[in-house]
Amino acid sequence: SIYEMFGNECCLSTGEVIKIIGFKINKLIASICENNEVSRFSAKVELPLNFPGLYKIVADKTPYASIEEITRKVSIGPTRFGHPCFYSPEDIKLGNLTIKHGEQITFNSVEEVNGTMAVNCGVVRNNQSHSFTLPLSQEGKFYECEDDQIYTLKEIAEWKIPKCRNRIVKLSNTLHTWDSSNPLPENFDGCLILTPVYEVQAVMKFRKDIVHILSDLDVEVEDITDCCDISSFLHPLSLEDVFERTSKEFPMVAEVMEGPSGSQKPYNLLHTGKEIVIYKKYQATRVLASEIRSDSPKRHFLIPMSYKGKFKRRPREFPTAYDLEIARSEKEQLHVVATKAFDSPHKELFSVSVGDQFLVQQCQTSEVLYEGRKKVIDVLACEQILSDTYKKVLLPMYMEGGFVEVIHDKKQYQLSEICKEFRLPFNVKVSVRDLSVEEDVLAAVPGLQFEEEITDSYLLISSTSGPVESWEIPVYRFNMSVHLLSRDIQAVVPPATKTTVEEISEEQYYMVRRYENQTLHPPPRPPKKPT
Repeated sequence: SIYEMFGNECCLSTGEVIKIIGFKINKLIASICENNEVSRFSAKVELPLNFPGLYKIVADKTPYASIEEITRKVSIGPTRFGHPCFYSPEDIKLGNLTIKHGEQITFNSVEEVNGTMAVNCGVVRNNQSHSFTLPLSQEGKFYECEDDQIYTLKEIAEWKIPKCRNRIVKLSNTLHTWDSSNPLPENFDGCLILTPVYEVQAVMKFRKDIVHILSDLDVEVEDITDCCDISSFLHPLSLEDVFERTSKEFPMVAEVMEGPSGSQKPYNLLHTGKEIVIYKKYQATRVLASEIRSDSPKRHFLIPMSYKGKFKRRPREFPTAYDLEIARSEKEQLHVVATKAFDSPHKELFSVSVGDQFLVQQCQTSEVLYEGRKKVIDVLACEQILSDTYKKVLLPMYMEGGFVEVIHDKKQYQLSEICKEFRLPFNVKVSVRDLSVEEDVLAAVPGLQFEEEITDSYLLISSTSGPVESWEIPVYRFNMSVHLLSRDIQAVVPPATKTTVEEISEEQYYMVRRYENQTLHPPPRPPKKPT
């Protein structure tokens, strides 16, 4: 019989042998949540996994009864999402370590230790990480810890919904303006209970694609795993799976089972059935840039270091004197114009008027009189530019004003020069477009802010048949499945590499910044007014 549900078509005949390769959440049923329960006035709405917005997870109040139950129901894996955290209301005594009640335990991986399946765990004490293992047989009450990260719905569906449980989430950022097609109420910022609807992913002997079967399909099946030769089935791999292979296994030949959507190169080249060479895996640097505009949504880009266009500087804006201190450099003196007045509460410090111009000097301390007592505070030493002279002034570092940079530099810069010579964030506009590409998407953007350099994971691929160019494929933003072919590779040296400027969505922008900033210490806060 041919079954067709929600665009998934599959022919299942009696006796057909199917290899189940996974389960996947197909969509989510959402209900508005009040006090951890479904609201009496809430209608259930269907949300696709690409529904816009960023969400925070509400910790599950129902405990797990054992480590084994956690490993069965919660995703634990090598990626950045696969490290869930739990705590026990009771102390857990191990050989030479006692895990205190309420202490956050990070679950890192599941593996066999001395013949027993166990979870590799870690706790952090006084900024020191302590590793240990918990056997799957360990019983007790284990509660999910609070999670302050933000996620897309797709990430929550793939990693953060335990099997056989629902998930409560709180909307953190809608990212998009509300319209009548949005199934959620206008200005909604509350909690949702998400109920997953699963699909079964399978492969068949005579099909080269992945078959998606909805879990509520009324068909009877029998488990024949023990008496079936599974070597005759294709073994699909995601790009993450390919990236986890050792470097010695590259290059490799693969056939696309599910390709990405998109009409631009290389998306349109990677259709189902296409044979490709995957030459190597590596980390590459990109500059994260955002369009300069006052309204939203802004466009966001990841620019490769090989970009051949040139840039001219654009004025930066600084909301406080503290930001001026961060931006100043030894290479050139920072020249700014005040856009907002500031009346100093201390006679020792300067009051700023709109239009005042300053050359920023250095950070220092100064003694001021505050409520009859002398206090030492941080100040920014500047030179005020007058009509025919300069006047030394001190601005309080906590000053909330507004400044715009005056640009004297007319030079055109390559991307690599900017990253080497200046501190990011840095404002620019394209002065000479990249002539090596048909369409330079950055050339049409009136202004860009280079925010930070990031490092991301890539695979280098090309076509197997007469390739003239190879492409860098981002592992975590490219939805594609392949299966490996046992075939010799004619050319181990890839053809000329094409790197492209990648435009990313608002959600992807927040994800990129989140991952990059996890390893960085937050900048110090600007000084407060003396009290």
